[in-house]
Amino acid sequence: MTFTRLLFAALCCFALSGCNERDSKTPRGDYEPRVGDILFQSLPHNALVDAIEGASKSPYSHCGIVADKGGAWVVIEATGPVVVETRLDPWIYNGRGNRFAVYRFDEKYSPKIDAVVQAARKQLGKPYDIHYEFDDEKIYCSELIFKAFRDVTGEELGTIRKLGELDWKPHEAVIRQIERGGLPLERPMITPHDVSIAKQLQLHYRKGL
Repeated sequence: MTFTRLLFAALCCFALSGCNERDSKTPRGDYEPRVGDILFQSLPHNALVDAIEGASKSPYSHCGIVADKGGAWVVIEATGPVVVETRLDPWIYNGRGNRFAVYRFDEKYSPKIDAVVQAARKQLGKPYDIHYEFDDEKIYCSELIFKAFRDVTGEELGTIRKLGELDWKPHEAVIRQIERGGLPLERPMITPHDVSIAKQLQLHYRKGL
């Protein structure tokens, strides 16, 4: 099995593991969910996760948006192999040490939150993009949130950066393995970290991060 397939398989495991409740105690702490909350976490270590966190100099390697599904809290997320809705507690369990952070939109965006969530839901089933390209064929976690918000408001949620602007050099080997030897330093992307520091968001809750 190639290195890229191994990484992709690992990402699939993160999504599938959300199907199993691990115990009856909620991992949310004092967090009271609200539709439209943006959640960030650190995924279990692997080469790709370490590259995301290292290149962006942030503990955030994954993110999703909170929604209500039939009275249950879920997180819409782009993960391997496709965009899915994962129950909130299993989503938290999927992170390292059940640590997560919650960012909430400024109140002036409240009338548009439902539309942002619906825009994210339109991407359900779309393939995950391990190459982090900014097209519409496949999608990754922070791109999902960025585009859902942009489609509704016309605003950018965070700053789009080129790979070459990030701290990519310590992770060159894994980048080249994913890109089959290439090094796309001009590729634009939106990292979980850059979404988290968007001017439209405020830190609401943090558990361990």
